[in-house]
Amino acid sequence: MSAQELNAPPTRIADPAAEAVAQEQHRRRLKIALGVIVACQMMVIIDATIVNIALARIQTSLHFSASSLAWVQTAYSLAFGGLLLLGGRAGDAFGRLRLFIGGLALFTLASLAAGLAPSAGALVAARAAQGVGAAFAAPASLALLATNFKEGPERQRALGVFSMIAGLGLTLGLVLGGLLTTASWRWVFVINVPVGVAVIALARPYLTETPRQPARFDVGGAIMSTAGTTSLVYGFIRAASDGWSDTLTGVTLAVGVVLLLGFLLVESRAEQPIMPLRLFGERMRAGAYINMLLMSAAMGSFFFFLSIFLQKVLDLSPLRAGLAFLPMALVQFGGARTAPKLLARFGPKTITTVGTASALVSAVWLTQLDGESSYPGAVVGPLILLGLGIGLAFMPLNMVILAGLPLRDTGSASGLLQCLQQVGLALGIAVLTTVYGSSLRSSAHHPDAGLGPQAQIHHDLAHGIATSFFVLVAFVAVALVVAVLVFKSRKPAAARV
Repeated sequence: MSAQELNAPPTRIADPAAEAVAQEQHRRRLKIALGVIVACQMMVIIDATIVNIALARIQTSLHFSASSLAWVQTAYSLAFGGLLLLGGRAGDAFGRLRLFIGGLALFTLASLAAGLAPSAGALVAARAAQGVGAAFAAPASLALLATNFKEGPERQRALGVFSMIAGLGLTLGLVLGGLLTTASWRWVFVINVPVGVAVIALARPYLTETPRQPARFDVGGAIMSTAGTTSLVYGFIRAASDGWSDTLTGVTLAVGVVLLLGFLLVESRAEQPIMPLRLFGERMRAGAYINMLLMSAAMGSFFFFLSIFLQKVLDLSPLRAGLAFLPMALVQFGGARTAPKLLARFGPKTITTVGTASALVSAVWLTQLDGESSYPGAVVGPLILLGLGIGLAFMPLNMVILAGLPLRDTGSASGLLQCLQQVGLALGIAVLTTVYGSSLRSSAHHPDAGLGPQAQIHHDLAHGIATSFFVLVAFVAVALVVAVLVFKSRKPAAARV
């Protein structure tokens, strides 16, 4: 039996008992199909953060220098972010299931190579290969969801689960990183291997392949989008470590902007563009893309700096710091589970606005952190509010972006969505790191005479983090304005039943 037949709605059967069995089999197949898609998405998202807590042990084991250690993370981010637009369009042209399986196979093999890496260079190369695999598998996963789940309540439920996993991935990466590193840093990579093998084995039997779109591949657009996005992401990453005044930072950012502007010009003239500009022709979809960038910038900087606060100011161990994010993960789970029902009743504008407002309150609260702040009094509340905000906001954004798209554009739309997430993560950390560094330098010149050495360190770190969170407030505030002014009150096609 083909995958199309497995996933097709069951035909009506005269015998009620037989019809009930057929309906149950159909639901089971859809559950497995959704499990395959979200397992892939979980792996590529978790891999963006799971390595953070293992970095200290990796440095000792493989003799990384302090300056080169960042490439363990940077190699993955650059390859992933830089190739996402190409990965999305390639799925449209060559078949999304084919790209999904191929990308995931590369990601799984690269994970094994990273776990067995004998040297620093081998690990960095394996991380780059992981990013390449993720860049082709991730856009295909979201496009396959749109293909295998018909518009309406069925797709809303699937998108709710997908969005929940996407939001939880970064949080769970911190928790899993702490747990696995206690055994060996190599486990943070090897854990992907059995999951990847299982997903690949189940993909073809349970997922429907999409027809290949006859295409003249947009080579110019592919080269310019990949080079431009890679340059931009690298510029943001370098700004976080070397500052905005660094010459190479300025050059790479300028080159990235010029290449992406040229890319837009090429796309406007291309017969079959890698990123169709018609994706921005619908007002709500354009607003959803903007908010995905802003909320991703907020999330990336939130995780990065709150992890520093928990470990450097509250003196939590890496494992306890990872577990400290569990309240947020639980609320995210509940919010994402509830979002589809709320969306059907109130529409995407209301749910996105409420979720973004909750995240904004969380960000404002975090600007009050200081050296005397405690986990129960100053951290748990913002974690819960941000978890609720992400749980509610991300599912409507994904839905609005995919709603009403023709089949030929779903891969490109998915690739662009995830590209903006990666650019947002790098942008948020870069901007907040600049503010954080300036605050630390200012504190060093104006120490508090009444504080002891350790208390002074805690005070300076907390003040720098709280100051940087004012930028977090700005990101979320702009996202809230977009949700209120750009989103329409009507429900898009995917929300109507």
